[in-house]
Amino acid sequence: MELKLPKVFTHRNAGSRIILTFFAALIGVGTLLLMLPFASETGGASLLDALFTSTSAVCVTGLTVQDTATFWTPFGKTVILMLVQLGGLGVLTSVLFMSFLADRGKSVVRRNLIKDAISAPQIGGIFNLTRFILTATFAAELIGAIALLPAFTRAYGFIEGSAAAIFHSVSAFCNAGLDILGNQERFASLAAFGGDAGVLLTTTALVIVGGIGFLTWDDLRAHGLRIKRYRLQTKLVLLGTAVLLLVPFLYFFFIEFARLPFGRRLLTSWFSAVTPRTAGFATIDYGTMSDSGLLLTTVLMLFGGSSGSTAGGIKVTTLMVVIFSCACVLQRRKETVVFNRRIRNEVVRSAFAIFTIYVMLLFAGTIFLCSFEGLPLVGAMFECASALATVGLSTGITPTLSVLSKLMLIAFMYFGRVGGLTLAYAVSSEGASGVSKHAVERVSIG
Repeated sequence: MELKLPKVFTHRNAGSRIILTFFAALIGVGTLLLMLPFASETGGASLLDALFTSTSAVCVTGLTVQDTATFWTPFGKTVILMLVQLGGLGVLTSVLFMSFLADRGKSVVRRNLIKDAISAPQIGGIFNLTRFILTATFAAELIGAIALLPAFTRAYGFIEGSAAAIFHSVSAFCNAGLDILGNQERFASLAAFGGDAGVLLTTTALVIVGGIGFLTWDDLRAHGLRIKRYRLQTKLVLLGTAVLLLVPFLYFFFIEFARLPFGRRLLTSWFSAVTPRTAGFATIDYGTMSDSGLLLTTVLMLFGGSSGSTAGGIKVTTLMVVIFSCACVLQRRKETVVFNRRIRNEVVRSAFAIFTIYVMLLFAGTIFLCSFEGLPLVGAMFECASALATVGLSTGITPTLSVLSKLMLIAFMYFGRVGGLTLAYAVSSEGASGVSKHAVERVSIG
């Protein structure tokens, strides 16, 4: 018997509404589970702590108000791990679930929902692509866990080390930044493994693979190194990712960590360039970083990963479209052309809208934390960007914030995961906008 979806989930904005509903429901379920007496070592987490942790896990952020390793029981940690996994692939899994629940995924409407969920350009072959994504995800997480196993079992024993390897691999691939490695020191993240090349390189590899986007995987699988055959999106992702990794690495290596021994400086600089791309793991205390280092990290956090990936933020493709559009304006071109391909004007407008929304929210949140909590400008901006871009890095102030500030960060994490345009489309009317009949008037700018 076929289950008929409510009308709210069947019109042209159904994908956006399903995404919002799925994430909100998952956060609610996670909150209830984490409030159970046997989920925490204290015999029951408060509503705010459970809500904050559930939101951070589902939105693959990594910000915490309680240390994950010491506050939560094995049951609580398992719940958090499942929330991270479902949240990391949340858009995809939610649409698949609703699709097959309704009509086993056969209708064009459901196929379009899945296409939107993974940012695919067409609905043809969508289920084959979906199978590839799920298979590759679990394969990457398994390989990551095996690679992390030796170091973690040496440090924590076989049982605890195996659990840590699995948890950490899933968290890294999903760009969550949550860990259960703080048994020696609360909120320690990967500080104890700051000199372990195996752990750090495995972690950064998982973060990059999870953050470059599902369509990029598909292009690499189909075309190998034949770059000319890649989609324009893949070319933008690879170019943007390379620049956003290389530039901060050089800054950290030659300026921020110049006093560290060469080997440690190399690892720390590379790790610090990769993890702000919405992963949130740390080998250093960001509370001791210079203002310039914090500002650069804030920018990296805000840009985030790629569209159709486990990462958050403005997205690399959005940033590249904005940059190339500005370049075309300066060259007095009427259209945005990149790699001999024209980008549609509606895509350009959406990119600028997303960019503007994130920047405005970042400024509003920063002003609020500075005035309400009395925090310094850079520190407040760092914390807001971490939540808004679903990163999870912190200078250590998150657990000390007031209830109102924590609720603001919860809202930022949710917004950052579902996306600004998703939220806008979900509440918009069903009718098409049509062609404007208003008179045209010139406005001077610049």
